Amino acid sequence: MDYVLQTTSLTKIYGNSRVVNDVSMHVEKGSIYGFIGRNGAGKTTFMRMAAGLAAPSAGSMALFGSGDLEKQRIRIGTLIENPGIYPGMTAHENMETVRRSLGIADRRRCDELLALAGLSDTGKKKAKHFSMGMKQRLGIAISLLRGPDFLILDEPINGLDPAGIKEVRDLLLRLNKEKQITILISSHILGELSKIATHYGIIRNGSLIEEFDAKELTQRCRRCLKLSVSEPQEAANLLERMLAIHNYDVPQPGILRIFEKLDDTARINQTLVENGISLRESYLAGQDLEGYFMDLLGSSNESV
Repeated sequence: MDYVLQTTSLTKIYGNSRVVNDVSMHVEKGSIYGFIGRNGAGKTTFMRMAAGLAAPSAGSMALFGSGDLEKQRIRIGTLIENPGIYPGMTAHENMETVRRSLGIADRRRCDELLALAGLSDTGKKKAKHFSMGMKQRLGIAISLLRGPDFLILDEPINGLDPAGIKEVRDLLLRLNKEKQITILISSHILGELSKIATHYGIIRNGSLIEEFDAKELTQRCRRCLKLSVSEPQEAANLLERMLAIHNYDVPQPGILRIFEKLDDTARINQTLVENGISLRESYLAGQDLEGYFMDLLGSSNESV
């Protein structure tokens, strides 16, 4: 597997607090990796270590398959916490200031990135008068100045109105698909994150508890009739023959899941019982994405 970022037991300790605890993350090349956790779970601290803004207390990481982190970090663009923009400058002036500080000779780069971020028409408008969504897009445009292959974005859509969220979402999808930029993004807005993420990592109390891709997530949240029966394959064959049910699986011994005709559960149960199948339990299972994430994150009074 080709990983842009791979960490092994990465740990950060502040005083007596283990903020990031033995995190082993795998961000595949070309992915949009959604990093999910409650406030204080360790997301920002982990991203700061990946970007070189904080030193790990223990563990290791590789960028683009290399342990030479300083050399590889030139290929990373970051937007962590708030976008670093000058409120009294225009979008173009902000871009020019950073371009010069980075020693980038190509003056066309600023105009190209402003166009990509949908900010070409802002003219002489100062950044302090921008909407939150415009500020976030300007911050992302600035992070692209060095032409990175990997973007690390901490909460780029939080606090935005629906229009601003869509603008940032469309920009990230364009960067990923058209520019082949891999993206690590954290967010509290789980429904929006699910519209763009191809992979997920769940962090809880500093520990990465699970990683999975979007296809697996869809399967986990899929609505179904879950049956506990003595002979699941025999039950499935019976339902195929008598009720033309073909969309099912047997995920484990004694369990049959049916993914169609969910409005006819009484008839399904009756058919099984009348034909000698021992039915111990029958119930509708599955949930929406946000409900699934909340279950993984565990109960808390804090916001996600």
